[in-house]
Amino acid sequence: MEQNIYSVVFKVTHAGGSGSCFYLKDKNLFVTNYHVVEGFHTVAVHDNERNPYLAKVVLVNPTLDIALLAVDHDFSALPSLNLAADDSLVISNKIRVAGYPYGMPFTVTEGTVSSPKQLMNGQYYIQTDAAVNPGNSGGPIINDKDEVVGITVSKFTNSDADNMGFGIRVESLRKLFDSLEELDRDCFQVQCDSCDGLIAEEEEFCPSCGEKLPEGVFEERQLSPLSEFCEAAIEQMGINPILARDGNEAWLFHKGSSEIRMFVYDRTYLFAVSPINLLPKKEVGKVLNYMLDTDFYPYKLGIEGRQIYICYRIHLADISEESEERIRQNLVNLAEKADEMDNLLVEQFGCEFSAYTKHEQAS
Repeated sequence: MEQNIYSVVFKVTHAGGSGSCFYLKDKNLFVTNYHVVEGFHTVAVHDNERNPYLAKVVLVNPTLDIALLAVDHDFSALPSLNLAADDSLVISNKIRVAGYPYGMPFTVTEGTVSSPKQLMNGQYYIQTDAAVNPGNSGGPIINDKDEVVGITVSKFTNSDADNMGFGIRVESLRKLFDSLEELDRDCFQVQCDSCDGLIAEEEEFCPSCGEKLPEGVFEERQLSPLSEFCEAAIEQMGINPILARDGNEAWLFHKGSSEIRMFVYDRTYLFAVSPINLLPKKEVGKVLNYMLDTDFYPYKLGIEGRQIYICYRIHLADISEESEERIRQNLVNLAEKADEMDNLLVEQFGCEFSAYTKHEQAS
């Protein structure tokens, strides 16, 4: 069962952070929370092999806190994940919560149902003692029959409720699917909670029933000037910036075989870092001498434990109209240098590839 979950639960990333989602093969759609993708019409979903895919947010229902994502890719090889029957949960049922807590690698936690129908904020939720953390939101809650019984939510927080997690009941997801006729997979649509109509154009009120729509539901989050600058560099590397987004002013992607991390530290410095290699277990003198004797300017090489990093750092105050082209080119060159050096250090000095290396994408 875990292998099925492993395959069909993906991580969602964008400029606001990350969450989880899961793929329903019979619908050819990904399911997540609305609050996970709120403010974005295009996001990235990542499988557990760190492969990113561009996903369009094609439907949101803010009241149900559910969103549907469409990806232009063939996922027919993935296993099917079925929805459980309505009202199938009872107190003390064993369940599993699957997702990417805090953006970390895929995790499954086990627990029991504390309440199958807990009334909160006018809606019924599953309450469980399974560990639920930020980043789990949007992932599936699975019963012992390998069926989806709910969608994890972690937006309910209480400092005295460490052992409480919540999920949207599967009935809400089934209600959403039952209300759909044909879904346009190419545009962003809001579902009216009153008449179930789909609205593709920005409106204040539902054109069909006159219900007031949630304020700002059509708005897209705007990037900061610094983010636009960084994403221009990423695009120059040949990478779609949306696929690289890993939170607010943070990016994570592979250039060839090397993992590249770009982020702002303490609102003071912009860093670009790549963990390129591990020191050899023996005869490290040659590679250390090479690192000390070679001028890598404007980059620096560092070591933490056995991990070798190549890094570029720039003070935000130094990014100006006069310097931005040079700095952008330095960012681009850092990614190319990392992709070149990881092979060089292996071939010439017997270093090992980093655990973050993606050999299947090596250029």
